[in-house]
Amino acid sequence: MIAAGSFRKGFTFAMDDSVYIVVDFMHAQVGRGSPHVRTKLKNIMTGQVIEKTFSPTEKFEPAEIEKKEMQLIYNDGDLYYFMDMESYEQIPLNKSKVEHALNYMTENMLATIQFYKDEAFSVEPPTFVELTVIQCDLGLQGDTSKACFKPATLETGLQINVPLFINQGDKIKVDTRDGSYIERVK
Repeated sequence: MIAAGSFRKGFTFAMDDSVYIVVDFMHAQVGRGSPHVRTKLKNIMTGQVIEKTFSPTEKFEPAEIEKKEMQLIYNDGDLYYFMDMESYEQIPLNKSKVEHALNYMTENMLATIQFYKDEAFSVEPPTFVELTVIQCDLGLQGDTSKACFKPATLETGLQINVPLFINQGDKIKVDTRDGSYIERVK
């Protein structure tokens, strides 16, 4: 059991039949009142973010989150199949659980899947991915006094802004944390 006074960012715990991760916290003591811990919590199953205040002595059961590196092998309608690279076990996940990661993933790409009590709840693509530009406008030469960008559509369907020198068919590196262009890949 962990006391609320020991909360830190990223700590996961069970409360009210749900699992929460601490997004932000602040220890506070007001005048003669008792101290308290103000937190911002995210329900890892639903994604809902709540703010809650605890007494620093309240105790909670830590939640064990398991992470596995798995490969996206194929999709069948709204189900996406991932394979564990060690046991070769395949698990299907609904599109709602993998929707964000799909913007950056193609078949055979590895992802980190998080589990709580053997139930997958989150799919994280690699931090940097290499994707091919399938559509973009031609860049105009001349205006180099400031950084100029144009929209480009990647092979996953994601639209991002890229520099003017990027052309259709180029392979680029993208940061999956914010969807930004990093560099052209040779």
